Amino acid sequence: MRISVQQEPFDLGIEANAFAAGDTANGAIVTFTGVVRDLAQTDLACMEIEHYPGMTERAIAKIAEEAKNRWSLGDVLVIHRHGRLAPGDRIMMVATAAPHRKNAFEAAEYLMDYLKSRAPFWKKEITGSGAEWVAAKDEDEDALSRW
Repeated sequence: MRISVQQEPFDLGIEANAFAAGDTANGAIVTFTGVVRDLAQTDLACMEIEHYPGMTERAIAKIAEEAKNRWSLGDVLVIHRHGRLAPGDRIMMVATAAPHRKNAFEAAEYLMDYLKSRAPFWKKEITGSGAEWVAAKDEDEDALSRW
């Protein structure tokens, strides 16, 4: 299991290949990558993501360990960036490996839902007209109810 909270960009192909390298015990590997988008097609200049070092990694590791145990995963990878990110930049990546695809897909969805709602990150959108903190969304909280 690898958890990385980092400012630097990551290469999706390199990370996915490294995650899968040499794994002969698992029949399914699922990856997901989150990207900064400009939802309203406004003048979004960037998104600024803040976190508490140490606390954030521990929280993500706990979520990942729960997924690993619940779905009998062979491995888990979570990369989440912080700092200033522009539209099109990769924010995060989740990868899961399991003997069967159902477990790998479900675990990846669980991780994404819990990272979105429970990982201690704070996001601020910066546009030409100012900056605004991103509020929690009801649908993100509602997504947790299925788990």
